[in-house]
Amino acid sequence: MAKTGDQDRVKRQFTRLLMQWNEGQNRRQMPWKGEKDPYRIWLSEIILQQTRVEQGLSYYQRFITNYPTIHHLAGAGDQQVFKDWEGLGYYSRCRNLLATARFISQNLNGEFPKTYAEVLALKGIGPYTAAAIASFAFNLPHAVVDGNVFRVLSRVFGISVSTSSGEGKKYFTRLANEVLDKKNPGLYNQAIMDFGATICKPLAAGCNECALSEICFAHKNNMVASFPVKDKKAPIRKRHFHYLIIEHRGKIAIRQREDKDIWRHLYEFVLVEDGNEKSVKAVVETAAKNGIIDKKDWALVSESPLFKQQLTHQMISAKFIRLKVARKPENGFQWISKEDIKQYPFPRLINNFLESCESELK
Repeated sequence: MAKTGDQDRVKRQFTRLLMQWNEGQNRRQMPWKGEKDPYRIWLSEIILQQTRVEQGLSYYQRFITNYPTIHHLAGAGDQQVFKDWEGLGYYSRCRNLLATARFISQNLNGEFPKTYAEVLALKGIGPYTAAAIASFAFNLPHAVVDGNVFRVLSRVFGISVSTSSGEGKKYFTRLANEVLDKKNPGLYNQAIMDFGATICKPLAAGCNECALSEICFAHKNNMVASFPVKDKKAPIRKRHFHYLIIEHRGKIAIRQREDKDIWRHLYEFVLVEDGNEKSVKAVVETAAKNGIIDKKDWALVSESPLFKQQLTHQMISAKFIRLKVARKPENGFQWISKEDIKQYPFPRLINNFLESCESELK
């Protein structure tokens, strides 16, 4: 870590050099840059927490087209909004998005709060998003602290405190606010995020074209790859999903996930989960034992290869088993036609399967 005296000197130069780079060299274009509408800023920031700018652009355009104001989003049905969110993951954020939209629409007459504390108090909005909204929309002096900011500050100042620790988050937040351009907080926040995304990148850092290289601790000490420091990742939980696509007279059984687990409020086929991959026979036996289907009343149509999806701390492996049954099971599932499948929001894993057999099930 850089010495205290060195850090004080660097702080005095950091903001000036960064803002000079932003004015003269920053060419990063995004449709929401310079946006002052807190609703649109909020949408863009929530979407960008889920994906990269390139992928997030289409979602952002879809949301502002389908829901041009917060009243439109608040008045939309859950299923339609989840369908528009489909593929972004972390559906709890989509639920929070709806809850906050409805709160602002119904309780605040559609007007976003105008202070950092009030914005932070909204459901699903953390310190980063609150700082972004406060600075971009209302020019309030609150620094954003995200992965790009962690990376830039840790390298320039030589900070060896873990970014994933409570101590580290407090340290970086304090430093970010110390070097924030108080007169132009929104412009500064966008500048440091752009700098991290285009110059001070995770792997291929552009040190040769870096406006901060002369004051950068990591560059001067050949330690760019050593920052930021992170704690060891939590072990990945492996799960095996066996989906039964049960068909009866042209209709298929689905259900909405309601448990406090991944993909809550999304739809899925009949699920048999196990710690290991199971044979078709074993899956059907389990389903029959649980009263889902009749043990003898089924015919195998097809069995898919494995489909996989990596979540933050989970690896999901799934196999899809199509069955036809002569008698409709009375198991509480919802029965829909193949043509209606597109109307329901499914997890990306299931959509990947559906796309692979579109001629059969769509």
